[in-house]
Amino acid sequence: MSTIDDMPSVMGEDGEFHAQDEAVDLSGTPIEAWVALGFFWLLAATVFYQFFTRYVLNNSASWTEEIARYLLIATVFTGATIGVAKNNHIQVDFFYRFMPRWLSRAMSLAVDVMRVAFFATASFLTVQMMDKLGHSMMTVVDLPMNMVYGVCLFGFVAMGLRAVWVLKIHWQRGYTVLERPESVMSDR
Repeated sequence: MSTIDDMPSVMGEDGEFHAQDEAVDLSGTPIEAWVALGFFWLLAATVFYQFFTRYVLNNSASWTEEIARYLLIATVFTGATIGVAKNNHIQVDFFYRFMPRWLSRAMSLAVDVMRVAFFATASFLTVQMMDKLGHSMMTVVDLPMNMVYGVCLFGFVAMGLRAVWVLKIHWQRGYTVLERPESVMSDR
């Protein structure tokens, strides 16, 4: 049990508050996170423009609602890749604690393989959807709908590649987060 003396002091001898933030290191940020951040800021700018034209100018721009919807889709599909890379998707590890080690290992490996198969299938189905859409255009803006599905395809492919990467790490270290929930995802 820690005492008050064990805690770091933030009050200096002069009675002033002295605290320093740790240095921010963005070197480990994956490229998908930067792409998602870019889509997010485009979405924020679009929604701000929509708000400004509707409530300040009293003349709403009709294209903003549709574009904001598609930018939200782009943000979600590219941002979901981060969750796959960090392996922090929703999971139930309760039963893995009570299974024999060989069974929990086999089931966690099956989960990793099914995740890769899911993203590969979703990528394939997205390509088929894009093929069927052909040259369909967006409702308000005169742009092809395949731009939206192309971003979804990018997201599914990136998630699939990240899932393969997670599978490789789990295979190399001999356990998964399902088997040892206290472990974290890292490539080291």
